[in-house]
Amino acid sequence: MSARVLCHRIKTSDPVWIPRYAGCVAELLARTYMFRRIFARDALLVPVPGSAAALPRHWPAWQLATALRELGLACGVWSGLQRQLPVRKSATALSGERPTVWQHYASLSLGQVPAPVPHRLVLIDDVITKGRTLLAAATRLSSGLPHADIRAFALVRTLGFVSRVERLLEPCEGVVYWAGGDARREP
Repeated sequence: MSARVLCHRIKTSDPVWIPRYAGCVAELLARTYMFRRIFARDALLVPVPGSAAALPRHWPAWQLATALRELGLACGVWSGLQRQLPVRKSATALSGERPTVWQHYASLSLGQVPAPVPHRLVLIDDVITKGRTLLAAATRLSSGLPHADIRAFALVRTLGFVSRVERLLEPCEGVVYWAGGDARREP
């Protein structure tokens, strides 16, 4: 299977494969210590909306979050982040034309906060490239829920332009942070 097939299945919200991929995450969590700092039974999963305003059930991230919750990795799913203004799709934009962190931030709004206010929020995204969307989403959540512990999970991380990919499945944990006026991701 190629990386393109994997991304296509995710981006098209494939109803067969997204639960399977969520199952791989749950299995990895059960076998190793990976992702234990992210998922918790009392966590609330917050799917990151796509680039255009749409109903949550059409977001690949919402479907992934729902599958992860059904596997017991969190207590619920909250579609509290909404895309109010469309932004350019990063996948089809040239590098210099991708939306900035601030464009993402300005396009997102925070919905009604659930009661009781959850302590741990986990942003769920389908693909992470630089981390601009996740950084903007975390900042938007933090503005409305300043005491929440905000974490993030993306099912796929891009590797940029590499001539050869050694392994398609290479889970990792890392950080996304603000540096030099842009988002940075390690690894």
